[in-house]
Amino acid sequence: MMGLAVVPGDAAERVLAAQLRSADHVALLRQAMNLFGLLFLWQVFGHHGSAPGLMLWSAALLLSMAVGGILRRRRNGAAVSAADLRVHGFTGLLHGLIWAACMMSLSAGHGAAQSVAHWTLISCIMVCGAISYAPTPLAATGFLLPCIVGLGALFDPRDQAPLLALATSYALSLLVGCFLYARTFARQHSASVQLEEKSEVVSLLLREYEHGASDWLWQTDPARRLSGVSPRLAEMLGRAPAEAEGVLLVELLAGNAWESGLFPTELHELADHLKRRESFSNIVLPVELDGKVRWWELSASPRYDEGGAFLGFRGVGSDITEQRESAERIAQLARFDPLTGLPNRTHLRDVLDQAMGGGMAGAARAGGCAFLMIDLDRFKAVNDTLGHQIGDKLLTQVARRLRHICSGAEFCGRIGGDEFAVVIPQLGETHGVDKLAARIINGLSAPYQVDEHTLYVGASVGSAVSPQDGRESEALIRSADLALYRAKGDGGGVHCAYEPQLHAQAEERRQLELALRDALEKKQLHVLFQPVVEAQAGAVVGFEALVRWTHPDMGPISPAKFIPVAEEARLIGPIGEWVLRTACKEAACWPEDVRIAVNVSAEQLAHPSFVGAVVSALAQSGLEARRLELEVTESVFVNADTGALKILDQLRGLGVRLSLDDFGTGYSSLGYLSRTRFDTIKIDRSFVVGASNNKAESLAIIRAVVTLADSLGMATTAEGVETEAELAMVRGLGCRKVQGFYFGRPMPAADAAALFPAHQARARA
Repeated sequence: MMGLAVVPGDAAERVLAAQLRSADHVALLRQAMNLFGLLFLWQVFGHHGSAPGLMLWSAALLLSMAVGGILRRRRNGAAVSAADLRVHGFTGLLHGLIWAACMMSLSAGHGAAQSVAHWTLISCIMVCGAISYAPTPLAATGFLLPCIVGLGALFDPRDQAPLLALATSYALSLLVGCFLYARTFARQHSASVQLEEKSEVVSLLLREYEHGASDWLWQTDPARRLSGVSPRLAEMLGRAPAEAEGVLLVELLAGNAWESGLFPTELHELADHLKRRESFSNIVLPVELDGKVRWWELSASPRYDEGGAFLGFRGVGSDITEQRESAERIAQLARFDPLTGLPNRTHLRDVLDQAMGGGMAGAARAGGCAFLMIDLDRFKAVNDTLGHQIGDKLLTQVARRLRHICSGAEFCGRIGGDEFAVVIPQLGETHGVDKLAARIINGLSAPYQVDEHTLYVGASVGSAVSPQDGRESEALIRSADLALYRAKGDGGGVHCAYEPQLHAQAEERRQLELALRDALEKKQLHVLFQPVVEAQAGAVVGFEALVRWTHPDMGPISPAKFIPVAEEARLIGPIGEWVLRTACKEAACWPEDVRIAVNVSAEQLAHPSFVGAVVSALAQSGLEARRLELEVTESVFVNADTGALKILDQLRGLGVRLSLDDFGTGYSSLGYLSRTRFDTIKIDRSFVVGASNNKAESLAIIRAVVTLADSLGMATTAEGVETEAELAMVRGLGCRKVQGFYFGRPMPAADAAALFPAHQARARA
């Protein structure tokens, strides 16, 4: 009989399997019917029929039985080859020929009645034979063809035409049915062959997957012991496949923890799934191999046979140690600063949220928490003068010191740039924020040794405490930022706690910024001119242009108030350019020996279009370049890069004069004078007041500046001279020019031009 290898689960092959299972039963029925027919014919016709015919029939039956038994033994559940099918077909054909010969011998010499009886009996046997051959259609077809031919020889067409037609129609219909069944069977057999080929391809791919991929297949028996251990899995375990075969899966994964019984939570979860015989996927658990912890991801499903008996688990595993380490590194980068290793802004915010307990409830608890913001003083000067590489190394040392200072319950991190922060999760009755801020300022202000450089930076601290300074983390951070702004405004190096008025001041600055943005368009700004006179003769040699702002609602606003706002809001550039153009236009109406001085900020010098703006202002006003003097402060050199020096050199190349304002009040380095050639050094009023009060330090500084300027071919201007005594003192110290209320307050352009009546008369003429 025919056998096929079937893959359980496929619908088409389940049909074939059922047909083949029934084929064995039908084969038994066939043998029984053949034996019954033989005995019956022997009893009824044996003494009348042909002995050779009966012998041939018996031989055919014995041959059919022998071949069927041999094929059944060969099949044994395996696929039947093409040779097996040929044997089936030959057997059916031989069986049919012998039966046809038997029918011819039995019908010889008998009448019509006996022929009908013979035909009826043989037809029954033929039908039973065809049914028995139905699972093997090729053999059935081969059996029926000689039977049809035998019918033609059995009946006489002249005497038995109706009976012959009936028998022939019946045999042909049976043949057609077998043919249709054979075609269906051929299609099913072809599908089964294709499934076998696909199964072989899948098996090959799985073997390739086992050898080449990072994953592996595994399975267990019903007792949850490993079975069929693949080489890939054995390699991952560091054992031979035979050593891992039959070992409990949980025991193998537990490693050294198996004896102690202290299993990780993930292993307990896996054991529960195995115990309940339920599918699981993507269970990640640590596995100790060769003293190192690896991370495995396992997925599996239970297996059952056709009778529903549990066979164990089969699944896939993979080593995801590298992926997990990569994910941890990504998480590290997402929550920690890569330069200093401190928690970043996001991490600090999460800790602060947790400390505040999510808002109102946490803020209402006893003690509350505190948030400190830290900003380094003079750090930008280090970056600008020594480069960002030195600055980064400095930041790492600052972070190390801050971590050492906050070694208790405090949580420190880096916000960004040179800003750091500290969270105090729980404050006691004497929370000690002031003490911690003092330790931070002192610790971070000590000198640093970076490569061959000794660096000095300070620290300013602003703090806020919940719930009084903010009941939510965002409000608390804003309050600490305002306090830090106040600390920086006070000169740095100090700690300022948040006060309610700081918020009001911040709101005032915001309103001031909004109003200042409209001031230029609405022509609320104007320029005043303060005279600069020759110290000995008292003649006016120039003016300094000073911007003033009169708001229609707020009235006159002090420059000390709106200039810092303009610098923070980056409005100082357009305002400064407007002042420059206005001053040049007015100075063009003065005598040719009178100069105009205009203050220039570091932001203006940092802009590449500033030189073009100066050239445009001179061209539009018609003012000679030698009559324009630009005043800069020492902050230009500290806060700007070397590009500012190039711009100053370009301005000197145009013929514009340069003045160093407020010398001695900033960082006071003689290197500034060697970098750029200045025409004038202006001495701040604080030194003039100190010298008039006979302070030795102030007198010494003025003498030193005058001597230095004279030796370098520069003039000196004493600012803030308001009395005759101060005038006499600066004259005696050698200052060449004087500026102050003693000679005149800042005045409108018309009043400044009125100081030169003769020049105005000549201009009108």
